[in-house]
Amino acid sequence: MDKTAIRNAATVILLRDKTTNPRVLMGQRGAKAAFMPNKFVFPGGAVDPDDAQIPLASTMSNTCLTRLAEDADPALVPALQTAAIREVWEETGLILGAQSRWHTAPPEDWVDFAATGHVPSAAGFTFVFRAITPPGRPRRFDARFFLADAAHIQGDPDDFSRASEELSQLQWIPLEEVRSFNLPFITEVVLAEIAALANEETQPESVPFFKNDDEESLFLRLGRKSPLSQ
Repeated sequence: MDKTAIRNAATVILLRDKTTNPRVLMGQRGAKAAFMPNKFVFPGGAVDPDDAQIPLASTMSNTCLTRLAEDADPALVPALQTAAIREVWEETGLILGAQSRWHTAPPEDWVDFAATGHVPSAAGFTFVFRAITPPGRPRRFDARFFLADAAHIQGDPDDFSRASEELSQLQWIPLEEVRSFNLPFITEVVLAEIAALANEETQPESVPFFKNDDEESLFLRLGRKSPLSQ
């Protein structure tokens, strides 16, 4: 596999206690990680081939689905939602789903999730940001960021006992303190967007998109076609 090829990816910003003491769930990547070592990040990762075949109990709003499909392959939209839920499960052990049984045998990456008695659900997800990793990095992703209220977590939001070892120091960080952590630049940009949306009940009018390709870098807004800067 070409490790410099751009891979589609999904990231989830879980927001807790948004009206009282807003906090986001983050963990630290390992010192030997090829991509963003030692950085505190939201749970997320690349879309796997099986993700497109996974049933969803609920999907995102039509507005979000439309913006996910803009400047992208529309067939990718379901896989992005399920990949986001799978990555939260793998990296934190938390369940974003609805109680239901699977009608077909789940792929290997989904066996443990299915064993909890849940089907993945993107209920309450809001598409809030998209960014392509600039050229020259050891890994490149076309990452979509989803905001989700922690109230949609099934079970104890502080129980990380089923998490993999990919992220350490998993914790709910107050928004007012998060910038004191070791963050990637793009995460700081996304957090600024989240702070503005934290108390909004409606979908954002447009979604920021940092489009970095080999020819140019553009700051676009999905839902508004023209570039803001170059």
